Amino acid sequence: MKKVLFRSCIELTNHRLTSNLLRSFARSRLSKPFVKPFSRTFNLNEEEMARPLDQYNHLHDLFIRQLKEGARPIGEEPNTLVSPVDGVMAQFGELQEETRFHVKGQTYDIVEMLGSKDAATPYINGRYFILYLSPSHYHRIHSPVDGTIKKQWILGGRSYPVNDLGLRYGRRPLSRNYRLITEMNVGTKQMALIKVGAMNVNTIETTHTSKTLSKGDEVGYFSFGSTVVLLCSSGLITDINVSENSEIKLGQAIAKMSPSKEIN
Repeated sequence: MKKVLFRSCIELTNHRLTSNLLRSFARSRLSKPFVKPFSRTFNLNEEEMARPLDQYNHLHDLFIRQLKEGARPIGEEPNTLVSPVDGVMAQFGELQEETRFHVKGQTYDIVEMLGSKDAATPYINGRYFILYLSPSHYHRIHSPVDGTIKKQWILGGRSYPVNDLGLRYGRRPLSRNYRLITEMNVGTKQMALIKVGAMNVNTIETTHTSKTLSKGDEVGYFSFGSTVVLLCSSGLITDINVSENSEIKLGQAIAKMSPSKEIN
C-alpha cells in the first residue's frame, strides 16, 4: 500500500509544468530571499564557496556553486578511483547474474540502465558504485579517473525521487529516470559515469570540452541533488576502500584499480 500511495503522489506532481515552474522560480531573483535560509537549513559550508553567500543571485546560482581552489584535493596515488562528487556512498558491489544488482528491495539490470545489451556487454560481472547527492551537497561532477570519452548519450524522461523513499518505492528510478551517460575508456577497460536526474529537476549540464579527461576534471553539474552511478568493467577494480552509507568528498580515493600496465 505504501508503494502505491507513494507512486500515485509522484505521478500527480511529476509533470513538465511542475518542473518548468520550479526551474523558473529557482533561476529567478524571486528566489534570492531563500538563498540564506537554504544555506542555514542545510548547513552549507560557506567558507569553501568560491563567492560570498550574498553574491548568489538566486537558488540555482547557489545549487551550482563552485568551490575555492584547493577545497577538494584530488587523490594523486596511481591506480586509484576517486569519487566524482560530494555525496553519500549509498551502495557498491559486484554485478550479479552478469548484469544485475539490488537496491532497497528492487532489482536493476544494467541493460535497461544503459539502454541496450550491446552497451551493457563491457560491464558483465563488473563493479558498481551508487553515490547520492542531497540538495545540500556540492553539485558539480568530476572525472573519477584519467581516461578518454568514448561515447555519451541520454535516456529517460520523467524522474522519480532518488532519495531513500524514491529508491524503495519508485519504479526503478536509477534505470528509468532521465539520465546522461558518459562512457570512458580507461586503458583497455571501460567505465560508465551515469548522472541520474532527480524528481522535477532533470537538468544535467555538461561542461567538458575535451574527450581526454584527467582525474578531477569537471565534466558537468546537476541543478539539484541527484545520484551518480559508476559502472566499471570486470577486472578494472581490484579493491574497494570505503564503507556504505558514509559521507564521501570529491577526489577521495574509493577504490584501487588494476595497475596501468595491465589496463593499457
